[in-house]
Amino acid sequence: MNEMDRPPTQVLLSWSSGKDSAWALHRLRQDPDFEVVGLFCTLNQAFERVAMHGVRRELLQRQAQCVGLPLTEIMLPWPCSNEEYARIMGEFVAGVRARGITHMAFGDLFLEDVRAYREQQLASTGITALFPLWGSDTRLLAREMMAAGLRAHISTLDPGKLPASLGGHGFDEALLAALPADVDPCGERGEFHTLAVDGPMFLRPLEILVGETVIRDGFVFTDLLPADAINPPPG
Repeated sequence: MNEMDRPPTQVLLSWSSGKDSAWALHRLRQDPDFEVVGLFCTLNQAFERVAMHGVRRELLQRQAQCVGLPLTEIMLPWPCSNEEYARIMGEFVAGVRARGITHMAFGDLFLEDVRAYREQQLASTGITALFPLWGSDTRLLAREMMAAGLRAHISTLDPGKLPASLGGHGFDEALLAALPADVDPCGERGEFHTLAVDGPMFLRPLEILVGETVIRDGFVFTDLLPADAINPPPG
C-alpha cells in the first residue's frame, strides 16, 4: 500500500463544547491524513454540566448532533480528587486503545504545562496526542475563527480578569474590543470559556437562549439553554 492509498488515521477529539475544540475539529477535517470519528467530554456528575465551561449536558448532546459526531461523556464525581480523575481517565483511554484508535486530539493553543501533562498521561498507553492548533497567534486565530463564521457565547468567565457583564456575550469583534489588554483573545489562560453554536464544522446551528448569570465558586457562569426550553429566561 502506498501513501496515497493509506486510509486516514482515526482520531478522537477532546471536546469542551467551546470554540477551540470546534476549530480543532475544523482543522482536522481539512487534513486528509486524519478522520475524526468521535468526541469525548468530561462532565460534572453532580450538576450534569461540562467541567469548567458549565454547559448543560443536554446542550452538549445537541451540539454533538449538530457537528455530526458520536459523543462519549465521561462523568466525574464532585468533588473529584486527582487520583480519582486519573483512574477514570485511564479506564477511558484503555477502552479507546482497545477499539484500535491510536490518536487523540486536543484544542490547546500555547500552555506548555497543559500539553506536557496530556502527553505524559498518554505516554505509556499507545495513544499519540495531536495538537492541531498548537502555537497559534491567538490574536490572528480569534479573527480567523470569526471570519470563517464560527459563533460562540461566553459560558464562564473569571471576574478577576473580565467584567461579569460579559457573561453570555458573543465571541465577536465587540468582545475583542472589550477585553482588557492582558486577557488572551481566545481565553487560553482560563479568562473565559465558551459554547460554540455555529461555524464551518457544524451541519446545522445549535439554537440557544442566553439565561441568567450567577457567581459560583469564584467564577461567573451564564446559563445557556436550548432555544426550545420550556421556561425561557425573562426578556
